[in-house]
Amino acid sequence: MVISSPAAAKALLRVQLRAARREAATRAPDAAEIAAAAFPAERLADVKIVAGYRAHGSEIDPWPLMRRFAEAGARLALPAAVAPDAPLIFRAYLPGDDLAPDVAGMAAPLEAAPALTPDLVIVPLLGFDARGGRMGQGGGHYDRTLAALRAQGPVFALGLAYQAQQIARIAAEPHDQRLDAILTETGYRLAQEDF
Repeated sequence: MVISSPAAAKALLRVQLRAARREAATRAPDAAEIAAAAFPAERLADVKIVAGYRAHGSEIDPWPLMRRFAEAGARLALPAAVAPDAPLIFRAYLPGDDLAPDVAGMAAPLEAAPALTPDLVIVPLLGFDARGGRMGQGGGHYDRTLAALRAQGPVFALGLAYQAQQIARIAAEPHDQRLDAILTETGYRLAQEDF
C-alpha cells in the first residue's frame, strides 16, 4: 500500500492505534487500576487540582487514578468544550454531579460548576512515544488547552494509556504539546528529553 500524504499516513496510524487500544482494553480489563497503583505516592500530595476526562470507547479509565488524587486532597475537574476551536476549560467535578453535553457533544460538568485551573492534566491519547510525543484524535483540543495553560504557568501533562499504544516516534508538528510523563499498566515514567 502506498500512502500518498502525511495526512493520509496519520489517518492510517490513527486507525491502527485505535485497533491496538481496543485489543489492549480487551486483554487487560484491570489496566486502569494497575496503572493508578503505579503512580508514585510521593507525587500525589504535590497536586492541588487534577483534571481528568470521561473515558470514551476503549480509552483507559482515569477514575482509579483520580480517586487516588482525591483521597490525597486534590480537587477534581473535568473538561468542557465551550467553542469548536477554543481551548477546553476545566470545571469542578465530584462523583455523582450532573453532566450535560458540551459544544463537542461530550458529557461535561454543568456551566454552574466553578472553572478550575489544574496543575496536573490527565491526557487521553491514541498513541505516545518515549519523548512525550502524543497523538490524539486529531481535533487539537488538548494541544490548544495545554498551550493555553502553559502560557499561564506550570502544568504537568500526564498521558494515560495502555502500553500497547506506544510507538517508536510521533511525528510532531509545531503546535503539538508534549507530555511530561506517561502512565500505563506497566508503570510510570517521565518523558525522555533526548530519546
